[in-house]
Amino acid sequence: MRFANVNGRSTLVTGSATGIDLARATGDESLADPRTALSRWEEVTERAARLDRGSPSPGATVTWSGNSLMCPSPAPGQILCIGLNYVSHAVESGLAIPDHPFVFAKFTSSLAAPFGPVTIANDTTDWEAEVVVVIGRTAHQVPESEAWGHVAGITAGQDVSDRSVQNRLGVNSQPSLGKSRPGYGPVGPFIATPDEFVDPDDISVSCTINGETVQSGSTKDLIFSIPKVVAYLSDIVVLRPGDLIFTGTPSGVGIGRTPPRFLNDGDVLETTVGGVGTMRHEVRAQQPGPAGTMAATQSGTKE
Repeated sequence: MRFANVNGRSTLVTGSATGIDLARATGDESLADPRTALSRWEEVTERAARLDRGSPSPGATVTWSGNSLMCPSPAPGQILCIGLNYVSHAVESGLAIPDHPFVFAKFTSSLAAPFGPVTIANDTTDWEAEVVVVIGRTAHQVPESEAWGHVAGITAGQDVSDRSVQNRLGVNSQPSLGKSRPGYGPVGPFIATPDEFVDPDDISVSCTINGETVQSGSTKDLIFSIPKVVAYLSDIVVLRPGDLIFTGTPSGVGIGRTPPRFLNDGDVLETTVGGVGTMRHEVRAQQPGPAGTMAATQSGTKE
């Protein structure tokens, strides 16, 4: 099953731009809100399996354009991120391979839709394509062998990063603020349930800028696999439905290049996760606002 947030309504994806409105198809309007659907994910998957997708209820058929798609998990309680989770990325960053997951957070105000503009604050803004886990069932002290049972599905994420903020403290870098400007956390376009993947431990992820591939990897190369990450985090943190876990980025980020390369005004940034889909964002430079303030427009969530 693939799940979308179309103009704030829970939608089961049936084609590239077609779907079924979950609430209208089931006659349960409470499921219209994606936050509610994620909180009742086991019920949603069971009811979706019983739907006749070839003959949905009258008025349940949905079509959309890219700008109609919002964050599929629009209000996560937590956005947890794993840094340096690919050997190649640790090497390009000049850092040691971690013995334990390197965990930081993105703040929820960074969330953005899977299509639209991303406004960058300066000329040291970097890209990081990631496979993102969406939690579908409360997880606390979950063993690795049971981790996938607590995952609603997989989506794509772009961990847009302000390197000048992130690296202010040098080796004592504190990533969260540098990764949490408004719009620096686009997620989508869909959530794909684990059974959509031939091998959920081998999911491809890539990033292009103006059509040029700058990142290409697979979760089979993660230092800490998705089940390991869920088990590790849930040993300490209570993970709840709708929470997001950014699982790490492969090599190819801008700061790891010689010379470093960053996003520029007018760039087209595309992020693809196999089995999920592609996000597309137009990069815009932040413009000075009145009285020296900075004005920006972000592709935020619509609830």
